Amino acid sequence: MERSELRPILRKKFPRERTYLLPALHYVHQELGNLPDWVLETVAWHLRVPPSEVYGCATSYSELRIKAAGRHVLRVCTGLSCWYNGGQLLMGQLSRELGIPPGETSPDGRVTLEEVPCGFICPLAPALEVDGMWRGRIAARDIPSLVENLS
Repeated sequence: MERSELRPILRKKFPRERTYLLPALHYVHQELGNLPDWVLETVAWHLRVPPSEVYGCATSYSELRIKAAGRHVLRVCTGLSCWYNGGQLLMGQLSRELGIPPGETSPDGRVTLEEVPCGFICPLAPALEVDGMWRGRIAARDIPSLVENLS
C-alpha cells in the first residue's frame, strides 16, 4: 500500500475526527504490519491531528510497531510478576541466543525481540509470546529449543 492508496481508504472508513486516531492506526497496522513515517503523516493529515500526537499514540501501545518486525516476534513480559519470576533472565538469554538487544530485529530479518509491559497472564509468570501465542512458566532451559524451532 502507498500513500495515494491509503488516503481514500481513510476517507471511506474514518471520519476526520481525533477520536478515530487509535482505530485508524490499528487498521493500518493490521494491513501493513507496521506504521512507517509516511503512514503516521497520512493519518495525521486525515484526522487533522499534529504528527507528534500520532507518533506519541503509535509508540505508546506495545501492539503497534513503527519498524517492520521479523518473520517471528518474541515478546517477553516485563511486568512485575514476570520480571521477579525470571523474566529478566529470559530476556537476557534470548538476547544472547539471538545476538540482538530487546527492541531489535536480527540482521537476517528472522526474529524480532521485544519487551511487553504486561501480558496479563501473571499466574503463569514468567511469560513469553511467540508469534502471537502466549506461553507461561517458561524456564531458561526452554530457550535454546524455542529459538532452534523458529524457522
